Amino acid sequence: MTDRLPAADLPNMAAALRAERAEMLNFTSSLTDDEWTAPSAATGWRIADVVAHIGATARNSYTPAGLRTTFAASLEQLNEDPVDRRRVWSRADVMAEYQRASRRATTLLDIVRRTPATRMRVRLAELGRYPMGLLIGGALVFDHHTHLRHDMAPALSRPVPPTDADRMRAVLTWMIAVLSNQVAQAPVAGLDARVALTLTGPGGGTWWIDETGGLTPSNGAVAAHVTAPALTFPDWGTQRSSWRDSDVTVTGDTELAARFLDAVNVI
Repeated sequence: MTDRLPAADLPNMAAALRAERAEMLNFTSSLTDDEWTAPSAATGWRIADVVAHIGATARNSYTPAGLRTTFAASLEQLNEDPVDRRRVWSRADVMAEYQRASRRATTLLDIVRRTPATRMRVRLAELGRYPMGLLIGGALVFDHHTHLRHDMAPALSRPVPPTDADRMRAVLTWMIAVLSNQVAQAPVAGLDARVALTLTGPGGGTWWIDETGGLTPSNGAVAAHVTAPALTFPDWGTQRSSWRDSDVTVTGDTELAARFLDAVNVI
């Protein structure tokens, strides 16, 4: 059986993770103490909690604690526990862990991507299995990008940090991989007819998704075609906003496309 997950450009993911880490350090270093403790757009989390979450996630990539993600029933619930434990930490302690853990995770990705271990499948809670290189790089780039640009900067009325095609390609590769596994586990009725998803702009592309979650070749008919700017996908693709309120265009079978889009919720 061929691999239905999108191919990961791991050298690009490693560079993207370094760039996103630098962006996060630049952003957090400019925060006042009041901004550090202000609410983020992530429900129930302060700005400090979001940074703590990313640091804990990076730490999980290279410590035994990360094994819990293999057997967890809910990744979102699993994410809450480390944040709760760190709420009493000082700003200096949260940032020290983030800097150390993100640096080590980036080094680990650089090492793993050059070895056969990069293809070893690792389970991530209910999201299914992923090659180790894709899991380390894709999940962390996605976490940095999405939290910084959709949960932190807007909540503080600060300018959204810029991105580029390489970083967006890393984000989209991870999101499509998760979406593929999610569709495979909970098929959308009628998706045997296939839906094409085109994300335009930096890092974009077209993916053809069937009822098995397969990213099938471009030849052949599709029942519906969904088109949207790549930059908006991390927002509505995680259900931070509704796709109906976003710049999403649908052609073909609109009912099938709506069922598919309603099911898109990349964690």
